[in-house]
Amino acid sequence: MDGCADPRPYTLLSCCMSLDGYLAGPTRRRLLLSNDADFDRVDEVRAGCDAILVGAATGRKDDPRLLVRTPERRAARVARGQPPSPTKVTVTGGADLDPGARFFTDGDGQRLVYCASSAVDVARDRLGELATVVDGGEPVDVAWMVRDLYGRGIRRLMVEGGGTVHTQFLTGDLADELTLAVAPFFVGDHRARRFVDDGRFPFHPERRARLVQVRQLGDVVVVRYALSARFGTW
Repeated sequence: MDGCADPRPYTLLSCCMSLDGYLAGPTRRRLLLSNDADFDRVDEVRAGCDAILVGAATGRKDDPRLLVRTPERRAARVARGQPPSPTKVTVTGGADLDPGARFFTDGDGQRLVYCASSAVDVARDRLGELATVVDGGEPVDVAWMVRDLYGRGIRRLMVEGGGTVHTQFLTGDLADELTLAVAPFFVGDHRARRFVDDGRFPFHPERRARLVQVRQLGDVVVVRYALSARFGTW
């Protein structure tokens, strides 16, 4: 990786969706798609990463903590010379971020906010000392952002959504693997948020993604795909 002409972190996309491909319901109320066994799997993956990224809309809807939950895993990270939980990262176009959100208040690790140039001053005024606000361009250039993360020492990045962010990473060919946890029910409402938006994706009927693992965790099925030649190198 260090010898790459355009270095970026090894990037894992992760989400849980309904049988009809939705990440959430049509309202602001959080829809529980996963189960305890899958939450533990996600916690294990988080513990092995340097940073976790979510879009600002996901932060507003789900108010995630983005922390490693298990004491043993936190202790193992500290023993390796790492902070107890990975760096938190979010991306925003308009700086509509709540300083009281758990992204900013829970845990004491580093927090990075990649913000569109037009909203950087607002974001810095709003967040004060809670996070490092980075000018990501207008709009935020995701390819530049991941190179910047690499320059900040992030070598393994976990992207947990939402749909806009997943779409940007996939259409930009910036992901190395994808894990989909599929819940055993339908949302059935077009107003809800799908896993991805329309776009030109690197995988299509003439170029299929490589399936590498299928697991059953209770009533949830976890499907893992390799998206680049770097799969499995971390």
